[in-house]
Amino acid sequence: MSDVLIKAEHLTKIYRIYEQNIDRLKESFHPFHKRYSRDFFALDDLSFEICRGENVGLVGNNGAGKSTLLKIITGVLAPSSGSIVVNGRIASLLELGAGFNPDLTGVENIYMNALLMGQTREEIDEKIDDIIAFADIGDFINQPVKTYSSGMFARLAFSVNAFVEPDILIVDEALSVGDAFFQSKCIDKMRAMIDSGVTVLFVSHDTFALKNLCQRAFLLKSGKIIMDSSANEVVEAYRSSLVDSRKNPKQNTDSKLSGFLDNLNADKTDSLLTISADTLLLGKELFEKNAAYQRKQNGRAEFINVQLLDTQGEQTAEVIFNQQVILRMVIKLNDDIDFLGMGYHIRNSTGIDLVYTDSRFNGMKAIVNGKKGETYVVDWRFNVALRQELYNIACVISAPAGESMDFPDICDFVPCAIQFNVLSPSPFLNLSGGYVHWHNDLTIKKFDFKGDDNATD
Repeated sequence: MSDVLIKAEHLTKIYRIYEQNIDRLKESFHPFHKRYSRDFFALDDLSFEICRGENVGLVGNNGAGKSTLLKIITGVLAPSSGSIVVNGRIASLLELGAGFNPDLTGVENIYMNALLMGQTREEIDEKIDDIIAFADIGDFINQPVKTYSSGMFARLAFSVNAFVEPDILIVDEALSVGDAFFQSKCIDKMRAMIDSGVTVLFVSHDTFALKNLCQRAFLLKSGKIIMDSSANEVVEAYRSSLVDSRKNPKQNTDSKLSGFLDNLNADKTDSLLTISADTLLLGKELFEKNAAYQRKQNGRAEFINVQLLDTQGEQTAEVIFNQQVILRMVIKLNDDIDFLGMGYHIRNSTGIDLVYTDSRFNGMKAIVNGKKGETYVVDWRFNVALRQELYNIACVISAPAGESMDFPDICDFVPCAIQFNVLSPSPFLNLSGGYVHWHNDLTIKKFDFKGDDNATD
């Protein structure tokens, strides 16, 4: 079997653009074939090869030709000229719900779509439980898909495509509608598919996801591939072009920037939050649902609940840049434990750990001489200096394995305990390229090298 799965030669896609609808009729019936249209090159003379196991990102502004290229690869569109050869089974997520029959249930659409992608009914029967579990849309799986939200479409569509064992997986921004928890599941699944040798073509405006998932990338502009290189190099070139194009923003952001600076310098001291049994259990059902995904436990201690609170003690899922929050862990001991430490990770939607801390970094605090049946409330207070994005918080509690503190015994690890969204008060924060921003004490002094200190005899 050839290692080249996709080969394009001089691939071109031209659309005719008409200023008025009547111009189509004029052009069709004009006796001398006069043109009333102009040509728009969605793709302009593209040639490339993608080999088995490569993971390629497509980067470019809206209208650059990314989606058109993917639609030609999948056979949805035909090229105007040139050729495209694809070897292997394709699973694609181009438009949510594409290929679904709105009057059929989720289960019926699973069978229909999988059959269309070359699976036998026996093969689908073996995978149906895994597909339904991954989609995780509850009783809606037996309801007509016309009742689904866009997030449900994304869950069901990705689940079907991920379990049909494709040679090529194509994803075009389809995961952006799902919540952070589902995006994390999808990225984990995509990584597993990549490890098994599946070729992935991935379109996303999340350049961090592209760098994380893809080894190679194309930078498209006006229907042409202007750069074909490593994902890191292409993403940096794309970011530079974005910064250049936004150097003179038309929108006045002075008021937003002023509010941002006020928030940054505000006094954030607050009184201790009131703790009650009722408040500790708020959101417990959602936590348990999220925690079921890839949770690891040994039974000695466990998280009863994890909450993200504002400084007034209210649960929140949206945080303004640099807002102070409290991450609250409710921990129950199922055994006598002399020393129980805790920690958390903040991860982006692609699963990259952006922030990590544990009790060893905070004065070696821990639950000491804990007894079976006791419940503890642990509050972490911090400012969320992260760019506008969806994030997950993973939580862990552990006890030393033997006498060494370096090899902990994991009591409970929850990869996705909390999801939250950061909102940015100013667009410049999202152009910097970094995820994490921290406070600096900045000094600027003028220095004159012509002064006496530099004089020579």
